[in-house]
Amino acid sequence: MTPARARARRAGVACALAALVAGAAPGDAPRPPGGEKTSETELLEAGAVALQDTEPVDQLSLWLVGFHPLRHDPSHQMEAHHFCRQVNQDFAQCALFDGGGEDARLNGIEYIVSEKLFETLPEAERRYWHPHNYEILSGQLVAPGIPRAAEHRLMASKIGSYGKTWHVWMSEDPLPYGDARLAWSFNRDGEARPELVRERDAKLGTDTRAARESRQDLAARAKPQCGVDVLGLPGDAPPPGVTRRTEGCPR
Repeated sequence: MTPARARARRAGVACALAALVAGAAPGDAPRPPGGEKTSETELLEAGAVALQDTEPVDQLSLWLVGFHPLRHDPSHQMEAHHFCRQVNQDFAQCALFDGGGEDARLNGIEYIVSEKLFETLPEAERRYWHPHNYEILSGQLVAPGIPRAAEHRLMASKIGSYGKTWHVWMSEDPLPYGDARLAWSFNRDGEARPELVRERDAKLGTDTRAARESRQDLAARAKPQCGVDVLGLPGDAPPPGVTRRTEGCPR
């Protein structure tokens, strides 16, 4: 595929996603300060779109939406939109945004590794990687717009995986402030604020409860994972398939 055709295809996909998520960007997030774009800036942008190859960005073809608490401040919770490239079967890389609309702000990155690659990490490095089984089995992680059967196969391929996530911009801040902050995953029912999940489902037309029920068969594939008890938040028991691993986990 030529760069021009790739850009055209990307634009078509973007338009379809925009239709799906109209109004999906956080309504109360402040816009960055600054003046309106000048006509010269817009002209330069139009020229860049026509002439430049943006292949690394064009390959961010998978859209996932879940929730992230901060590792060292788990009461700080956010909706996280992942735009990902599956580099190979065991490794993916994602750009994170705080919404799905045109004004959404780039606020982080996430790397995703399979269980096989996680096993190659030094134990000291593993403290940065959060488990994914609860996100999948709870129904909280969704891939908006794709058929349920395809989403199910996608989630099955992510059972046992881990993510390393850094957020660099908190939604309540007008600009990115301070150090990057390590994010984590929820691992028990009740850890995520219920309104966070309800609002996401209402905006995107997703159904967390239905997704959870449809993924019950994936619990049989799930093995114990490191990091499921890190947050220390009050919560109910996790669903079947979310269990704590003890050996090879950082202390």
